[in-house]
Amino acid sequence: MKVFTMKHLAFIAVAAALLAAGCANYRWTSRVPEEIRTVAVPEFQNSTNLAELGPITTQYTLREFQREGTFSIRRSGDSSIEVQGRVTKVNFRPIAFDRGHGMRAGEYRCIATLEVSVIDKDNDKVLLDKRVHKAETTITVQGDLLTARRNCVPRLAAEFARQIVDDVLSYPYNRKQ
Repeated sequence: MKVFTMKHLAFIAVAAALLAAGCANYRWTSRVPEEIRTVAVPEFQNSTNLAELGPITTQYTLREFQREGTFSIRRSGDSSIEVQGRVTKVNFRPIAFDRGHGMRAGEYRCIATLEVSVIDKDNDKVLLDKRVHKAETTITVQGDLLTARRNCVPRLAAEFARQIVDDVLSYPYNRKQ
């Protein structure tokens, strides 16, 4: 068993005091002003043939705002910030082929594009205008391609949601302008 001397205890006490003093003024806060911490996310439009991607991305974005905790979710007419989105493109590129099935593609890279606008409704000001986001994932075709395509939707939506919430949180809000 190790015995601490008074010298060791004094060093530990000084180190703890310095650590506490260094962290005394540090707080976890958001740069988003208190008065605009309400958000609405109407259902995203979808201009692709992957019909579920717009509504599911909307759900994941709302869930990500809720998980992050800075914003309260409201209806469109009751919020300070509104996030509008439109899925513009989805591409499936074959990346691996199955020789056992006549060189049929067995793996695809799915790449989707989403345009997002963020509106400050209190000041009738567009904060971000049609900002382009891309999300990618890989899908494996084990049965039919349609099922594999549907399976990529939640992964794309989750990636879009993280990007959108990050954009809204990192925007340089300045109410004095």
